[in-house]
Amino acid sequence: MNEVTELRVAITVADFEGAVAFYRDSLGLEQVADWSSDEGQVILLSAGRATLELLDDAQAALVDQVEAGRRVAGTVRLALEVDDSDEMADRLVEAGALRVAEPTTTPWGDRNARVESPDGMQLTLFSNR
Repeated sequence: MNEVTELRVAITVADFEGAVAFYRDSLGLEQVADWSSDEGQVILLSAGRATLELLDDAQAALVDQVEAGRRVAGTVRLALEVDDSDEMADRLVEAGALRVAEPTTTPWGDRNARVESPDGMQLTLFSNR
């Protein structure tokens, strides 16, 4: 029996408006709720199906080596499937992301691009092209 029905990743950001512009407006995540109040701001963005990918240190180092040429990610990295990872990486860099590495075709057949969002979150953008 699967008792979990949704996975949410909650990110605390110093620049709320900048993060909304990056994740909703530039990356294109759909806003599905706004629970902001006088006490603080929060919105919920839909990113499609959610999965939890668990890696040990050796595999995380391998993925970083393949995608970025060196160990660069911390303990949390968002991996997002997009239609065209090269194009999306370019769009996010224009929106303020740091290009961690040029897009690459992985040994497992995906086209991956690694960027770091303005709030410091590492993103792997992957597409099956």
